Amino acid sequence: LNEMNSVDLAELLEQFPQENMVVLFRLIAKETAAEVFTNMNTEMQQALISTFTEKELKDIFEDMFLDDTVDILEEMPANVVERILDVTDKETRSRINELLQYPQDSAGSIMTVEYVSLRPAMTVNEAFTRIRRTAIDKETIYTCYVTDAANKLLGCVSAKTLMISSPETKISDIMDENVIYAHTEDDREDVARKISNYGFLALPVVDNERRLVGIVTVDDAMDVIQEENTEDIA
Repeated sequence: LNEMNSVDLAELLEQFPQENMVVLFRLIAKETAAEVFTNMNTEMQQALISTFTEKELKDIFEDMFLDDTVDILEEMPANVVERILDVTDKETRSRINELLQYPQDSAGSIMTVEYVSLRPAMTVNEAFTRIRRTAIDKETIYTCYVTDAANKLLGCVSAKTLMISSPETKISDIMDENVIYAHTEDDREDVARKISNYGFLALPVVDNERRLVGIVTVDDAMDVIQEENTEDIA
């Protein structure tokens, strides 16, 4: 099981009766369990949650990206939501509540707050140090966003640009200042199409004062496009 891709593994587990699926899920290595759980359907997720101890529930959601947690919470009944929130720390719970307040069809509702931000005065070497220190908790590091002290979006720089630049080069000298971005209230379908049209891996999302508040990643954009196409066909 642990040699399988997490998406394939989630699909495999869904084919078993619930009691067998629960047993199999417990055999999965801790470091991949959260990713497998994220890719399962809502019914199976709820069945697993009903069998989890508080520690198991905490471990799963601690290893999950925040936008995935919010997506799951939106599909769960109130008693399950309350149980999940009870095992999260105060800071995470506050960030979850912020994301849940955005309109369901908005960019804010599908963004993640787990991104890499850099300062323009940093050198490439300092940027790599920051990425190494924080990347484990970020959903994507292929594009880093440059912000000022007030968190206003100034530009972006790709991992490729960082890798081919000299260690002492300033981020301000290599960042792209012509950043395409979305606002938190923008329609999520428009944002998904923008990501698809430009071939982005992620799109930054800003508030009304152009402060960076999150990013929408390509996998979430694909989910939105699929949902909208399914709705249109229906």
